[in-house]
Amino acid sequence: MKQRKGLSTRSVVATGIGAAVFLILFKFVAIPTGIPNTQINVAEAWLSLLAAIFGPIVGGLVAFLGHALNDAISYGSVWWTWVIADALFGVILGLAVKKMNLINGDLTTKKLVGFNVWQLVANLIAWSVIAPLGDVLIYSEPASKVFLQGFVSTGINFVSVGILGSLLLVAYNKTQVKQGSLKEKD
Repeated sequence: MKQRKGLSTRSVVATGIGAAVFLILFKFVAIPTGIPNTQINVAEAWLSLLAAIFGPIVGGLVAFLGHALNDAISYGSVWWTWVIADALFGVILGLAVKKMNLINGDLTTKKLVGFNVWQLVANLIAWSVIAPLGDVLIYSEPASKVFLQGFVSTGINFVSVGILGSLLLVAYNKTQVKQGSLKEKD
């Protein structure tokens, strides 16, 4: 049997709908932090659910498209370093949770803790390293400003995904049939 290459129809649809929801959440459900261009939003929690369900490619594309569209609509131009960092967050989280098999209806406390450890790692890499370094190297932004933004974003996103993302994963898992739980009747 010939194996298909590329994204499945399901993944393409999930990417489109996921990016649209991400954009709406990113744009309209955001609370300013007092740090310039840094806000509390629930889009990252939504992204964590999509990355868990559909994997790293969909996670990365949803973040890339949703964040780029938000920047273009909100600011008139795209701040590519943060768009790339967001996409990287989706990819890292998607890779980590795919190996953990979080969405099979058997979400344990241990798996949820593992998810939150990995989302912290992904947040640290994306927001405390990639985004600020990119801002300094590409846009010649002041390091003190962008590293402050990055550290604040890391903390905010960690809490958002830790609370809302975990709740979304728990709710989603309740809709799934636990593997091996269906028995054939005699």
